Amino acid sequence: MDVVNTAYETLDVALVGPHVLQVTLNRPDAGNALNTQMGRELLQLWSALTEDAGPVRCVVLTGAGGRIFCAGGDLKERNGMTQRQWQLQHELFERMYWTLTDLPLPVVAAVNGHAYGGGMEMALCCDFVYASEVARFALPEVTLGIMPGAGGTQNLPRAVGERRAKELLLTGRPLSATQALEWGVANSVYPMGEVLERAHETAAVIAGNAPLSVRQIKKSVRYGGQMELRTAYRFEVEAYNHLVGTQDRMEGVRAFNEKRPPVFTGQ
Repeated sequence: MDVVNTAYETLDVALVGPHVLQVTLNRPDAGNALNTQMGRELLQLWSALTEDAGPVRCVVLTGAGGRIFCAGGDLKERNGMTQRQWQLQHELFERMYWTLTDLPLPVVAAVNGHAYGGGMEMALCCDFVYASEVARFALPEVTLGIMPGAGGTQNLPRAVGERRAKELLLTGRPLSATQALEWGVANSVYPMGEVLERAHETAAVIAGNAPLSVRQIKKSVRYGGQMELRTAYRFEVEAYNHLVGTQDRMEGVRAFNEKRPPVFTGQ
């Protein structure tokens, strides 16, 4: 599947460099809220990149309009849904979020505006976050009679610690960009007009590194973090050993000795 030339209703997908794909949530009139169609399209996109990423080595995820990254689930679409309709939609969303979480490629969230509910959960599923100084983050589900159901109660404590996570989850209060940086939700905060550019710069650096190494590092950090330390060490070594016989490993050593930039091919 050619993800760049696929027609999407709710997404804008474009290569912004030889190996960097920008994915823009494109429902600005609805606060880029996650509706059923966006859920289907994101699941299709993440699945396609998992199966065959082609030239793509890094993804930047952002929102259209500059004011809101993603307002969460589309409550206008959900108004009046039966229990079965709600659960079927949520099962679609669950598959989409898990496919994003498990994506072998690194994903940089360029949170250019507010990230509420499922929007914050989507950012937390990414590998790291660059935030606009006007961005705000919140998981307000408790104020709506529900709770986070796309990893929020799991990913947030892993980012900020259990006590801070419970404060945010149980109050539904928003977190400013400055607090998000201090607490560990965001890696960096930039002026509103710079966050996407900075995300592109970092994505280009990542995409210039050995692709197989990048994938193995992401896998080692993600899965090793679920293990006790000695088992995680062994997992890391197994991931390392997969790289020893690759052409990129030989190219990296050769380029170092020849005092030139390496040319990695992902083989």
